[in-house]
Amino acid sequence: MSETSADQVYVSDRILPAEPPPASVRHWSKARIAGIVLMTVWAAIALALIVFFISAWNPALLMRYGPKLLDGLLVTVELVVLSVAIGAVLAGIVAAGRLSKNRWTRGLAFAYVYFFRGTPLLAQTFLVYYGAGQFREVFDAAGMWWFFRDAFNCAALTFTLNTAAYQAEIYAGAIRGVSLGQWEGARALGLSPVVIFFKVVAPQALITALRPLGNEIIFMIKGSAIASVITVYDLLGETRLAFSRSFDFQVYLWAAGLYLVVVEALRRVWDAAERRLTRHLKPAQDSSGQQVVAEQIGA
Repeated sequence: MSETSADQVYVSDRILPAEPPPASVRHWSKARIAGIVLMTVWAAIALALIVFFISAWNPALLMRYGPKLLDGLLVTVELVVLSVAIGAVLAGIVAAGRLSKNRWTRGLAFAYVYFFRGTPLLAQTFLVYYGAGQFREVFDAAGMWWFFRDAFNCAALTFTLNTAAYQAEIYAGAIRGVSLGQWEGARALGLSPVVIFFKVVAPQALITALRPLGNEIIFMIKGSAIASVITVYDLLGETRLAFSRSFDFQVYLWAAGLYLVVVEALRRVWDAAERRLTRHLKPAQDSSGQQVVAEQIGA
């Protein structure tokens, strides 16, 4: 007994204490110097814009054109919400075609996605808005000219077709990312294909698609400024009109600020939705506050 205790003391005395890792040495590489220079330039530009905004502040201009900019912001929100909502429905159909086993269906869905993702949104807008006028007699005969003669409707249609292509790829990729074992396990339980999709596959795919979908909506918010080119008085359209009458550059700063507010609000909503959907994937904590590695169901 005493010999064992002596051995334990002897061994413990010779165990080297843990040493902290050596401090990392940061070298002044070319990439680091270039990054500091770029950050300095951006900071100088931001400071110059702030100084210009403060020095050129014009309350009378804000009182005159501020309400019109807010009206334009409302048009932008309506355009984006309408396009994204209808586009989501169309994207579900296109995504089903992309996942279809029929090569003709899969080919048609691929052609649709390839065209709208491979051509500029501005060109698509011109194609719908100005191209519809070339077929006015046809649309008059079909009773549809009332739709295509409105610039807002043409912009909404173009944005819907465009975002549907991007959303379809997001949905199809997310569904492909669900492991085959999830399908097989659900079939083994005797669940129907509809129940498997909506109760097993779709919730897991939604987690994967959430971030790319948020990026797509932000892209549509910024891309909606194209609508002003075809006389839609959205936020940028009202801003251009205000600048053409006042020749004051700060109206564009106001528009940029409003776009930032909308994007930031959407980002916070998306973060809350992600926390809600992934709450079962977060590591649990014990009573002492230490994180406990938990099994991630469905991960």
